Amino acid sequence: MKKDPVVILLADDDPDDRELTQRALKRSRVRNSVHCVEDGEELLEYLRKEGRYATAAAPRPGLILLDLNMPRMDGREALEQIKKDPKLRKVPVVVLTTSDAEQDIVRSYDLGVNAFVTKPVTFEGLADVIRVMSDFWFEIVRLPQNA
Repeated sequence: MKKDPVVILLADDDPDDRELTQRALKRSRVRNSVHCVEDGEELLEYLRKEGRYATAAAPRPGLILLDLNMPRMDGREALEQIKKDPKLRKVPVVVLTTSDAEQDIVRSYDLGVNAFVTKPVTFEGLADVIRVMSDFWFEIVRLPQNA
């Protein structure tokens, strides 16, 4: 059965990291549409269709890639808000961050993250991780329709 492409929402404040992640997705032949936000507040506005997203095209993501360390509202706070919201909590969230601190891993899972991935330091490593993640999330896992 052919699945419809899932929209990926990438929340990361670093433009270089966003660019590298998008390049890694392309290299891994991920054909999914990718939308980007720069911090937790913008992430929640996108998901709730508020602020500038009230009238903009903001398709519902089937997967959120979330950095932890962002300005205004960090990824931990945004994750907590997403998982508390009955309209949003079914959207899978994967923390994709440079942190490998045990307290970040434990707290993320306590807040309901679906997976925690530490970004590799090389582009090749990131591309490999993205390929494995995309195989898992888009080929193996069954995601809820209209999560």
